[in-house]
Amino acid sequence: MTNKKFKYVIVEDLASGDFIFDAFGETLSDLFVACAEACFSAMTDIDRVMPSKRYSIELREENQEELIYAFISELIYLKDTEKTFFSSVDVDVSPDGRSLKAVAAGEGIDYNKHLIRTDVKAATHHDLRIRRADGGFMTRMILDL
Repeated sequence: MTNKKFKYVIVEDLASGDFIFDAFGETLSDLFVACAEACFSAMTDIDRVMPSKRYSIELREENQEELIYAFISELIYLKDTEKTFFSSVDVDVSPDGRSLKAVAAGEGIDYNKHLIRTDVKAATHHDLRIRRADGGFMTRMILDL
């Protein structure tokens, strides 16, 4: 299944206990946004989530793979602790790919309003590698459900 709006492809034939997707972006910032949108689209219909609450995120890691892992992990942590789904994420990844500033916007989870698909428990390091592809960047990410 390809979602052109969010620039990711769900990989359905590998593991049933995980949510696996390939994400693409012209820039590292675009790639990080695509991963965030894939993650929250696994959980809910993000078109039903109003971007009314904003959270600022700043991270620094050793490399771009650790940075994307930390970023998605932080979004999942905020989902769990703030009981919030995110529908909009703006990300600015530094040129060296080792730090970012982001703003994630969403609203509190409402079981009467939001479609609940599954719960993403964690990002994984398994096979996580960002590489250049077609003039941009791509990665495969595996999320534990």
